[in-house]
Amino acid sequence: MHIQTGREATRASTDMLLGEVAQAEELLADARSRVAPGPRPLPGEDAHTEAELLARFEAIIAADGKIEPRDWVPERYRASLVRQIAQHAHSEIVGMQPETNWLTRAPSLRRKAILLAKVQDEAGHGLYLYGVAETLGADREELLDALHQGRQKYLSFINYPTLTWADVGALAWLTDGAAVVNQVPLCRSSYGPYARAMVRVCKEESFHHRQGFDLLWTLTHGSPEQQRMAQDAVNRWWDPALAMFGPPHQRSTHSAKSMEWRIKRFTNDELRQRFVDICVPQAEALGVTLPDSALAWNTDRGHYDFSPPDWDELARVVAGDGPCNRQRVAHRRKAHEDGAWVREAAMAHARKHSDRAAAAPAANATASAASAASATAVA
Repeated sequence: MHIQTGREATRASTDMLLGEVAQAEELLADARSRVAPGPRPLPGEDAHTEAELLARFEAIIAADGKIEPRDWVPERYRASLVRQIAQHAHSEIVGMQPETNWLTRAPSLRRKAILLAKVQDEAGHGLYLYGVAETLGADREELLDALHQGRQKYLSFINYPTLTWADVGALAWLTDGAAVVNQVPLCRSSYGPYARAMVRVCKEESFHHRQGFDLLWTLTHGSPEQQRMAQDAVNRWWDPALAMFGPPHQRSTHSAKSMEWRIKRFTNDELRQRFVDICVPQAEALGVTLPDSALAWNTDRGHYDFSPPDWDELARVVAGDGPCNRQRVAHRRKAHEDGAWVREAAMAHARKHSDRAAAAPAANATASAASAASATAVA
């Protein structure tokens, strides 16, 4: 009975979040069926003034519609989206590293297959998101160069070592759980391609969150040593998970404008509170203690009180001085350089097929002409 109750604790919260994803998916379909007000110029058309285009853009945002790639947008909106989406994409591909340390050391073939699937998903999420950035005119190679040279950021709150197998579970339960809470509202982002990508990403992230809970459940119901290992991992990953939501709203550089443009829907503080409220009953079901002596239910607020993460530590890690920052970026840079031949071979293969397709009409025309000439000669 206790096992059923424990697993229902994570299933209920995940189903609630996935329900919001489903609602966002319906709204996306509805947005496609509605025609936005005002002029919608075709690519290259300059018949409308910037004031008219801005009015149309603002009308779409006010109506909770969707901006699409061919729509005119203010440069600040485009730049803000590219910054956020690139950071998100970078985080996905760098975020594969903490878990790859355990791919060859998973305790069973089943656990290895699950972890492989999770890492593969994260690579796919990066692919979706780089594709979304390209719809805004960004160049993927330039984005990757910016990551490798330190000119663009990623969620460096994950730059901590995975010391034991329990870290794989705590990382997924806490940081992927934080990612789901943070990203579900992005399924309603005002930029259509980003919102559609996030629908799929969130569905897959919910799997990551559940597998982390399941792994920790196994450990917390195992030997005393396994239980201690699980608690130690939770102790180390709790603060990084809280930090994933970013600085307090009043200290956030971009949140206010992103909310005005409906790129994001909630403040960092609101999302962090929701994450804590979801985690507490799950931790009780797991039998682990969240490492915060201030954690308590506040009847007046209808939420749990909790201690904020260490903002000085957060600033230090974001500035590139976390325990694994240099290691993770260096590994990413090396992987990119080592994979250059694969990209070059793929591009050569694509060019070969493109050249063949372009040459085919000419070859067919020549063949047809030769056939016609032969038929005339016979006649």
